[in-house]
Amino acid sequence: MQTLRRASDSWLWILGLFTLAALVETIFWGQMNAFTPLYLPTLGVPAADVARWTGLLVAGTSLVGIPFLPFWGALADRYARQPIIVRSFVVYALAGVLTLLARDLWLFALGRAIMSLSLGNSGLMLTTLSERCPPRRIGLGFAIMNSASPVGVFLGPLVGGPVVDRWGFPTLLAINTGLMLVIILGLSLGYRDNFKGTARGSLLRMAWDSAELIARSARLRALFAALFLLFAGWIMAITYVPLVVQQLYRGDDPGTAVGLVVGTGGLLAIVLGPWLGALGDRHGHWRVLLIGATVAVVLWPLPALAPNLVIFAALWAVVNGLTSGLFAMSFSLVSQSAAPEVRGRVMSFAFLPANVGSIIGPAIGAVITRDTLFAVFPAGAVLTLVGIGVLVWARRLGGETTDT
Repeated sequence: MQTLRRASDSWLWILGLFTLAALVETIFWGQMNAFTPLYLPTLGVPAADVARWTGLLVAGTSLVGIPFLPFWGALADRYARQPIIVRSFVVYALAGVLTLLARDLWLFALGRAIMSLSLGNSGLMLTTLSERCPPRRIGLGFAIMNSASPVGVFLGPLVGGPVVDRWGFPTLLAINTGLMLVIILGLSLGYRDNFKGTARGSLLRMAWDSAELIARSARLRALFAALFLLFAGWIMAITYVPLVVQQLYRGDDPGTAVGLVVGTGGLLAIVLGPWLGALGDRHGHWRVLLIGATVAVVLWPLPALAPNLVIFAALWAVVNGLTSGLFAMSFSLVSQSAAPEVRGRVMSFAFLPANVGSIIGPAIGAVITRDTLFAVFPAGAVLTLVGIGVLVWARRLGGETTDT
C-alpha cells in the first residue's frame, strides 16, 4: 500500500494520468469536430448550410464556456483543484449523452455548448504538475502533457472514421461517454491532491480578481493577444479540413477518409511537441516559439495549392504537426510570465487562447468559405503573421520570466 501511495505521488505518475485524461478529452473533441460536418445532414441541415453551421457550432461552443472560466480557478483556490478537474469530465459525459440523444440540430447544439463548461481543467492540471515536476523538467513535462491534445485530435478521427462508416456517429458518441466515466474514476481515485484552498471571500470577487491578474499585467495581456491570433488560424483550418476532404475525396467511405487525413495531420505532433519543448528548455521557449511560428507562416498557404487528396494530406500533416508543437509549448510562456503566488489562477486561463481562437477562427471561416473552403489556409498565414508581431511586443514587456 505504501508503495502504491508513493507511486501515485510521483511526478511521472501524475504526468501519465493527466496526459491520459487530456488524450481522452481531445479524442472526444477531435471526433466531434471531424464528424459533425458529416452528421449535420442527418439532423436536417441542408447541404448548402453545412459549412456555415460547422463554423457556427465550433464558435458557439467556446463562446458559452469562456465567461465561466474565472469561476473554476476561484473555486479551486477556495476548496481544492481535484474536484474542479473531475467536474470537467462529468460535463463531457453529460454532453456525450445529450448529443447521443439528439434528433435535431438544437439539442445537438446544446450538447456541443455544454462541452464548453469543461474549460479550465487543463490549467489546473498543469499547475498541479508544475508543483510536482523537477524544475529542469517542467518544459518537457508541459510539452508531453499538452502533446496529448494534438495526438488526441489525430488518434480520435483515425480510429473513429471506420466506426462512423460502419455503425454511425451515435455509436462513437456512446463509446466516448463510456471513456469519460473511466477518466472520472481515475482522476477521483488515482492521485492525492496536496493542494488545499485557503482563499476566502466572495467567489464573484475572487473570479473577478482572477481575470484582473491578466488585465493588470502588460506582458500577460500582450501574450494572450498574440496566442489568440497564433492559434485562431490553426483552429479555423482544423474546423474546415473535414469539408475539404469531402470535396477532394471520391469514394464510399467519407468517415474513414476524413479520419485518415485528420489523423495523418496530427501524427507529427507525437514527435514535434516533446521535441520543441525540450528545444525550448535548452534554447529558450520564446525564441523557439517565434522561429517556429515564422516557419509556419511560410507553410500555411501550401495545402490550398494541393491538386489531390494525397498531396493535401501530406502538406496538412506538416503544417498541423508544427503548429500543434508550438501550441503545446506555448503553455510554458504563460507559466513563466506569471508570478508564483498567482500562477495557479493564471494557468486556469491557459487554454483561453485556444478557446478564443475557437471563436475568432471558425467565425472568420464561416464568412470566407462561401466561395472556397481553401481560403482558410492563406487566412491562417495572415493570422499567424499578425500574432508573431504581437508576440515580439509581448516579449519586450516586463514581467515574471525565467526564459529568454
